[in-house]
Amino acid sequence: MQDRQTGKIRDLTEKFDLSVGSFTWTLAEPPPHEKPIMPLLFSAEDHGQSPLFYVDAFDEQPPIKGGEMHADDLVFLKSSSDGLGTLYFTRMSISAPNEIWRIEFPTPKDKREGEPVTRLNDALLSQIDMQPLESFTFKGANNEDVQGFMVKPPGFDPAKKYPLKFLIHGGPQGSWGNDWSYRWNPELFAAYGYVVVMINFHGSTGYGQKFTDSISGDWGGKPYVDLMKGLDYVEKTYPFIDKNREAALGASYGGYMANWLLGHTERFKCIVSHDGTFNTESGYGTTEELWFPEWEFKGPPWKQRELYRKWSPHLFADKFKTPTLVVHGQLDYRLDVSEGFQLFTTLQRLKVPSKMLYFPDEGHWVLQPQNSRLWYKTVNDWVDQWCKGQ
Repeated sequence: MQDRQTGKIRDLTEKFDLSVGSFTWTLAEPPPHEKPIMPLLFSAEDHGQSPLFYVDAFDEQPPIKGGEMHADDLVFLKSSSDGLGTLYFTRMSISAPNEIWRIEFPTPKDKREGEPVTRLNDALLSQIDMQPLESFTFKGANNEDVQGFMVKPPGFDPAKKYPLKFLIHGGPQGSWGNDWSYRWNPELFAAYGYVVVMINFHGSTGYGQKFTDSISGDWGGKPYVDLMKGLDYVEKTYPFIDKNREAALGASYGGYMANWLLGHTERFKCIVSHDGTFNTESGYGTTEELWFPEWEFKGPPWKQRELYRKWSPHLFADKFKTPTLVVHGQLDYRLDVSEGFQLFTTLQRLKVPSKMLYFPDEGHWVLQPQNSRLWYKTVNDWVDQWCKGQ
């Protein structure tokens, strides 16, 4: 914040170790003779949620956290009455897409979570059996706490054994959490009769900047340890998971990690690798986002060759044995389609059971509805082929 009279600038979130998302001023006016206030509302990723936070621009206090939710797109409308006004925002969850919500200010204690303005999806969602998002924590790399999430299948029976889909997020500075997506939807993956597990490994957002930064230069290091320890934890903790029927699936950095798993473990029955780096050096030379590999690998390949080679999945191809579905789009300029073709060619030459789903009209994300249907069917059929009914 800048005081326009004095020119003084103050960082309102200097000691706030999360990344601010959407924000809005509340446009508050204090009663006469009281000290000025200038409340600012914002959302920020925090342990799989995106709750609301409040900070006063004139106060020295740190931001105050509101209720647990996944909020975004904040807009504050001042009231013409005596109240401060109304905060409008979008809110979603693992089991419901965005709706518009509101919170009146001042807010009664029983209304601090807000109330929905729209209910566009209620009728449809009432017909679908979706399980809640469950959180767990385990000791990962460096014996540090790492959070994971689980979604159980519809009609879940704890007495039965279920195959597992192990989802790996992209970014790598991203995270799994209590939010909705039409791509890589955990509820839809679970609907095929699987327990879905997701780990927010070192590098994930919502756990402080140090945790996020720890993946840079260490792509196959701490994140891989976290994933393996997380999988160990759920196998030991939840007896309904059939550890002999597990599949690993990932896209973007998750695709990279799927390729890394190929050369470092045989514990999965099958793998799905979508738009992932296979050769770190060729990936550098074909991306439209050169700053990213130079940041993650501390420079270009000719200056950091050993680091690029240390974490390149293609150099471990002699250990590839797990059946793998490769997915890539021709219009992917983030990770060129050649990365997918290199992986598929390698798998074919090694005679590893493999298949490739190629989209001539998709980029780094599968966005067209009919392509999305084909993607889900192909991916889930592949996993079923190796994990279902065995």
